[in-house]
Amino acid sequence: MISGAHVIVYTKNAEADRAFFRDVLGFKSVDAGHGWLIFALPPGEAAFHPSEKNGPHELYFMCDNLKSEMAALAKKGVRYSAVYEERWGSITRILLPSGGEIGLYQPKHSTALGLGRKSKNRTTKRRAN
Repeated sequence: MISGAHVIVYTKNAEADRAFFRDVLGFKSVDAGHGWLIFALPPGEAAFHPSEKNGPHELYFMCDNLKSEMAALAKKGVRYSAVYEERWGSITRILLPSGGEIGLYQPKHSTALGLGRKSKNRTTKRRAN
């Protein structure tokens, strides 16, 4: 049984980007050894887009209100691109300390968040017929 997903972000300055995830975005982490941090992420979803070739893959964080999230991040010194609109969402790119970027968007589409597998130990209330 698949129990989770692991995202890898390739970066020219892993130490700076790890500190950004920890100190600025506030993601909790575990040390896998030798300072190699692995971060807990918010619930996620996966989408497959047609392309002429396989890869590269992209990382986007989602939020309920892009403008307020950008304002909160700006107070922490985060820089980001201008917002652009697509049919699927309002998008910005967060600039990482390494010079890389990750996406942040407010979806305009239905999301799959919350549809993940339920724990076998969790009970579900059923409606009486």
